[in-house]
Amino acid sequence: MKASMRSLMICICIVLHVVSPCHAKDGAVEARNGMVVCVSPAAADVGVAILKKGGTAVDATVAVALAMAVTYPPAGNIGGGGFMLVYLGGNEKPIVFEYRETAPKAVNRESFVNEKSPHTHKAVGVPGTVRGMELAHKKFGKLPWKDVVMPAVKLAEEGFPLTDSMARSLNGMLKATKENAEFQRCFGKADGSPWKVGDILVQKDLGKTLRAIAVEGPNAFYTGLLAELLEKEMKTGGGFITKDDLAGYKANERVPIHGSYRGHDVYGASPPSSGGTCLVQMLNIMENFDVKKHERYSPETIHLMAEASRRAFCDRARWLGDPDFTKIPDHLATKEYAKKLAQGIDLKHATKSESLADDIPLGKDGDSTTHFSIIDSKGMAVSNTYTLENSYGSRVVVKGAGYLLNNEMFDFNWKPGVTTRTGGIGTKPNEIAPGKRMLSSQSPTIIAKDGKPLLITGSPGSRTIINTVFGIVVSVVDYGMDVQSAVDAPRMHHQWFPDEIRFEGVKEYPDLVKKLKEMGHKVEYSKQGDGHSIWIDPKTGTYRGAADKRIDGKAAGY
Repeated sequence: MKASMRSLMICICIVLHVVSPCHAKDGAVEARNGMVVCVSPAAADVGVAILKKGGTAVDATVAVALAMAVTYPPAGNIGGGGFMLVYLGGNEKPIVFEYRETAPKAVNRESFVNEKSPHTHKAVGVPGTVRGMELAHKKFGKLPWKDVVMPAVKLAEEGFPLTDSMARSLNGMLKATKENAEFQRCFGKADGSPWKVGDILVQKDLGKTLRAIAVEGPNAFYTGLLAELLEKEMKTGGGFITKDDLAGYKANERVPIHGSYRGHDVYGASPPSSGGTCLVQMLNIMENFDVKKHERYSPETIHLMAEASRRAFCDRARWLGDPDFTKIPDHLATKEYAKKLAQGIDLKHATKSESLADDIPLGKDGDSTTHFSIIDSKGMAVSNTYTLENSYGSRVVVKGAGYLLNNEMFDFNWKPGVTTRTGGIGTKPNEIAPGKRMLSSQSPTIIAKDGKPLLITGSPGSRTIINTVFGIVVSVVDYGMDVQSAVDAPRMHHQWFPDEIRFEGVKEYPDLVKKLKEMGHKVEYSKQGDGHSIWIDPKTGTYRGAADKRIDGKAAGY
């Protein structure tokens, strides 16, 4: 009886596969027609609903991004910026929609030399999210703009139930911002008690702002009353942004960084993101070694990954910035250059980071982003990463508009010429200039083969983003790990300075850590990333969504 019942359930799952997702043994969610994976369960459901209505992956991306401005205020936003990688498949060329924030006209390279706190009005860059969503929607959207924005309006005006992680996040930030009256008013509970699971968060002011964006169009955010409210907020707190800065903001279409890794195409975000360039360089270095003869968490593999990261992050500091302001060498993502870098790796000993950059003077030693992955029934794939920089950005809420502002100005090298062994970077390519876009580590990534997407991935985590994606790609391509296992696996990070490996598996792999230290590495524990990913089975076309539970998340499909 039990065996027949089990067979019946399997048959039901197969029959309903086109309309209902099934959970695989590894915890991934399987579907055939569309998949959304993100940190916010409510936003994931919004994205799937848009796909079911016949929307494209870009339609769903706009809906999810704006929904998360409501449901995930630590990083979901309309007051920040980011990068959207769209893969169409076949002979169509992928596109990056770059909507990184820009420096206001009133700043200069010395504007932040003496600034200590990132939580100020001065730290706010000109927001790009709404323009970025608009640009992508005009090119690849199918549903009306209003239809993809209104779900976010409903979530803000009617409220949504808090998850445990979101309730704890809000409670922590409310304790840290007791003197911030507008933050307390918008995000605090009316009776002053702590938030708990299931409580409904309503954001009326944000609902009005989103409704204006939905009904009047994206221009409503950059002109008129909303622009006046932002300018007024800046004047109140001593910030730099004006209505002219807002009116002049433009999102860009850019050509993705393209590389290959062991027969797979690799597409990533191009500058002003460093993510695609660094990832391709690191994978190119790894291709010079037969890592499969070692286990995934062997000292040999982790050593090679750390050495590849060390070199890519040194080049990141040396060369990368806004391409409209700095000349970026063409050789950084080439196989030939990676081979030269690989030849400098000692397989038995760690390289000293200082030895890689005699041309970068070293001074004396003295985050919150979010990523989501989407694919539609036609195979259009979107990898989108966007941010407010720190968790809840600058913690500045625009009075009367209800949305949080970024603190992205601190992603510039705000102390020119001061590069430190503790990780501060002061190199020229990413110095502040009016209208310039600050360098980012955001790494929305798509791995493809034979013109079809195989892996859609990315992560938050400041500079650790690149290594989170690096680890997921190596786990899937080199070691054949299923997507959920690759997302769950311990992560490693090395960013040139500080000269150390940060590793999630310190307790899990003590012998590995011991051997790395014997090789000359310093190893510290650190939790990193939130890599919501999708794997597309090349044989069956099944979508497998893997939510990363380090914070929260949901894979939703149909």
